Amino acid sequence: MSELLRIMSHSRRLKSAVKELSIEQLEDIKEKLQAIIDERHAEIEAEKQENQERLEKIKKLRELLAAEGINPDELSDSAVEKTSRRNPRQPKYEVWNEHGERITWTGQGRMPNVFKARIDAGESLDTFLIE
Repeated sequence: MSELLRIMSHSRRLKSAVKELSIEQLEDIKEKLQAIIDERHAEIEAEKQENQERLEKIKKLRELLAAEGINPDELSDSAVEKTSRRNPRQPKYEVWNEHGERITWTGQGRMPNVFKARIDAGESLDTFLIE
């Protein structure tokens, strides 16, 4: 898809790509592209309309709450809990490289190159387990 975008976004590339097409074919492509553009405009307009209606409803509800003397913050039952990041995983495997540095790996994500090279050389992953 990026190749299509690269061609379509530059006039010289586009002209070169469609030079063998007839006028009828180009007109057909133009109509299809125009239909897609019109559809996108309609979708954007519908989203704007929905958002405007939603904002109007929120405004009316706030006015109703204010008329009743209710603060919108009072509507939540409990205090909002801050989501915390989980603790990092403990390393499951370790290996020492040729510089004497300790390289660890949790067993998740991409395998470090040091481990990959040693496994490709015939060692088992179990030999690197941390006990």
